[in-house]
Amino acid sequence: MALEFTTISSSKIEKSERLEPKYFIFQTILENLKKKYSFKTIEDLSENVIRGQSPKPETYKDKFDGEFMFVRTADVKKYQINLQSVTYLKRNTFETQKRNRLKGGDILISVVGNYLGSCSVIPKHFKIAAFNDNSARIRLNNNISPYFVSYFLNSNFGQKLISSLFTRTGQKILSAGNVKKLEIPIISNNKIEISAKQIEEIEEKAFSLINKSQNILYQKLDINFSKIQKEKFYSANVSEFAKTDLWTPAYSYPLYINTIKTIQKRWETVPLGEIASLKKGDEVGSDNYKGYLIKEHSDVPFIRTSDFVNYELDQFPDFYISEEIYKELQQDLKPKDILYTKDGKIGMSAMVTECDKLVVSSGMVAIRLKENAKNHNITPEYLFTILSLKETGLFPAIRRKVTASTIPHLIEERIKEFEIPILDKKSIYDITLLVKKAFELKEKKKIMIKLLREEINNYLF
Repeated sequence: MALEFTTISSSKIEKSERLEPKYFIFQTILENLKKKYSFKTIEDLSENVIRGQSPKPETYKDKFDGEFMFVRTADVKKYQINLQSVTYLKRNTFETQKRNRLKGGDILISVVGNYLGSCSVIPKHFKIAAFNDNSARIRLNNNISPYFVSYFLNSNFGQKLISSLFTRTGQKILSAGNVKKLEIPIISNNKIEISAKQIEEIEEKAFSLINKSQNILYQKLDINFSKIQKEKFYSANVSEFAKTDLWTPAYSYPLYINTIKTIQKRWETVPLGEIASLKKGDEVGSDNYKGYLIKEHSDVPFIRTSDFVNYELDQFPDFYISEEIYKELQQDLKPKDILYTKDGKIGMSAMVTECDKLVVSSGMVAIRLKENAKNHNITPEYLFTILSLKETGLFPAIRRKVTASTIPHLIEERIKEFEIPILDKKSIYDITLLVKKAFELKEKKKIMIKLLREEINNYLF
């Protein structure tokens, strides 16, 4: 990696009250760019910039038990909010979060934590929501497009600009004051805003199609899961523990057992291991990780469990690895392979698309259908939908997980035990078409984002 250096006068150091070399290196680049474009600060362009609030974690609910969406820092990805992982709040808790409301057109940027600097425009279709104190909301005035600002901040140049304003040597922070100091070039290009809005609409449609496929699956299963008893106290036969060699309370929890039994009363099921092969990912070692800002053009995204975004794989994750390691591992991932998380936040699913070139970590397995899956009319899209539901994809995982120290784990052999319900041929076909269209749209979206990034980078370099 080439060395970067610059010479700074002592007066500039005194004025800025900064001693970080990267700050002054970037300021030199910025000063040269100001010869070409006019710049304005976020403070000049916005109505306000505020940090959020965080209620107690025990108040967080899933979408079935909560009413109002609550966006945490980990949900703020480059170019999109991760609706797959957001949590929810009850009304009484949400009412305590009055100052940190979100609305369509706001920009949310992470200012603390592993995802520091990632930002996204809140989509127009967003329902009322709030956000936590590790993120900042930028509400712009009408003098500039939030889409342009967001895409600029997510560009290589924008991320370096943000990085130059980090404070602290331990856990880095981007203060609300420094968010206001971020300088944005004033570039007139309607194409950027039009393309960004199209990207937002495409993602909304893709996510809606996946939700529709899940709803069809629920309808066809024709089971009122809410009526399945949820006992707080229960007993189990010792012989069951001996037979399974899994001595955990969750394995005998009646809700999980009765859910699959109820499904099997109505539908034939087949163990996942009979119709699919599973292959665990690889841990390449943190010494081989490359951050977003120092990666080379040939480096390959390294996907961890935190990089599952709206049922796809993050196009711009935190870490990358070299092309050499990518070739050495030979993971042989193919389009329509399903990735399923087995460590940490278990039970999340995503599907590989044509344009994904990546390496997956050991915290997940790649699932590929065998030839005999056709005997049951099962397709990758249908299996993806099954694994994305709480009752058929998450409950089996929770039931079979073990906890090492504080981290949940799920071994591949246990995943093979998951029972996959087999619906009628037409229902599987209908679900398959919806999911196939959704991921075609997601692939189109990824290509459009890449082209738009290149256009913005061409302005700046």
